[in-house]
This record gives sequence, structure tokens and C-alpha cells, in this order.
Amino acid sequence: MSIKQSFAWWSFAEAPQQVPDLLRQAATIGYQGVEFLPRDRWQEAYDLGLELTVIDGHECVEVGFSDRANHRALADEVCRNLEIAIAGGVRNLAVASGNWSGPPHDGISICAEGLAPLAAEAEAADVGLLLEPLNTKVDHVGHECDSTDWAAAVIERVGSPALRMLYDMYHMQIMEGDLIRTIRNTFPLIGHVHVAGVPGRAELDDRQEVNWRAIAAVLREQDYPGYVTHEFIPQGEPVAALRQAFGVFAQPAAQAARS
Repeated sequence: MSIKQSFAWWSFAEAPQQVPDLLRQAATIGYQGVEFLPRDRWQEAYDLGLELTVIDGHECVEVGFSDRANHRALADEVCRNLEIAIAGGVRNLAVASGNWSGPPHDGISICAEGLAPLAAEAEAADVGLLLEPLNTKVDHVGHECDSTDWAAAVIERVGSPALRMLYDMYHMQIMEGDLIRTIRNTFPLIGHVHVAGVPGRAELDDRQEVNWRAIAAVLREQDYPGYVTHEFIPQGEPVAALRQAFGVFAQPAAQAARS
């Protein structure tokens, strides 16, 4: 099987070098999607045949669903973005637990309580909701959903096919490692995948500690139907980085010849 690939606009926008026609270059390489793309560039993506794979369901990942006080405002924001997603053909909305610094509480239950009605609306609209575990060691200190188990517990409590995990292997390599076994064990809960070099969130090159070709093989083994999104900040030339990363997850030549 061929793995569909996309890239995150925000991370390439932070690269030291910028490429004005990056969307066109990505489509030429073979990318099929882009995510977190500013709305004033959506038509450009449509014209190039790129799918809008993910947009934010709510703006701030630090303010999320594990605090009941946020539920009403977040629900309003997610519903507005759901309407935008429906109109724009967007595949998924990203949602977050948010940070928590208060007394011990059942954040999993509270998060599930807030997401359940939104999952029902998203399911009716055929749009996915993606809950992403983030690392709290480097990038998101204080974030409550910082493990696959935490995200999986919320998803299982909600029990809607619309709510799945955004399994970001950059974050979870930092927090847990054991990526291949986690993919196999939690595969039915994974709705979307992010990758970036660890450490450093840079290119998927030989300075990184993850065997990305082995990860690609496991996703093929599981018949993963979704996208792999490259959410790294290229330190070198961005188009070359996109091309190299695409090659890591592209269908092997021998397999392509048999299909």
C-alpha cells in the first residue's frame, strides 16, 4: 500500500529558509495534503489538488477540555470551526486537553465529558476530531494529555468513531519511546500521524534516533488508511527536506512493481 503524505504549514513557516511556492513544490513531489494552512491560501491548495488534512478545532492548546470551566467557550469555538471544515472540505479538527496546574482531578473523565457532544456533531458531519498527546519534557510543560494511554482512555470513554488519536511520534518518542509496539497495540484508536526528527524536531535524517523506514513498514503492515504528516522545522533547504522525508514513507520500489 502507498501511504498518503502531507506536511504542516506552520512548521515550514518557521524554517530559516522560506520557499514562496512551497505548496506547488510539495504537490510536485507527490504530497497529497497540507495542514494548519492559513485560510487565505486554501484556494491555492485546492487548485493544486492538495487536501486540507487538519485545522485547529480551537486556537490555544494550553486551554483545553480537561478543565470543565473551558467547555462552553471551547464547544462554541469547535462548532464554528466544524462549520468551516464542512464548507472547506477539511478532513479533521485538532482538539487538546489543555494544561492543568490545579489540584489532582479526573482530567480524563472531564475531557471526555466535554468532547462527547462535539464528537457526535463531527460524526454526523463526517469530520474527524483528533486528540493529540504532547510532550511535557521539552515543548509543552503542564499539558495534561502527555501519553498515549491518557488519550486512549478519553477516546474509549467517548466511544465515537469521529474521535481518534493524533499520534505524534516526535512527542511520544520523547515521552515514551516504544513507537512500533504502541502503533500495533493502539492502532484502532489512531486517526492521524505526525512525524519529526528526534531530537530537535528537524529533518528525518541520520542525526535522528528513530528508524522512520521501520515505522513506515509497520503502518503498511497495519494497512493505515490515513495521512502521515511531516511536522518538522527544516534546518536546510525546505524543498529538499520535503523530498527526502517523502522518500522515507513512499512505497518501496519493489512493492510498487508488484502492485
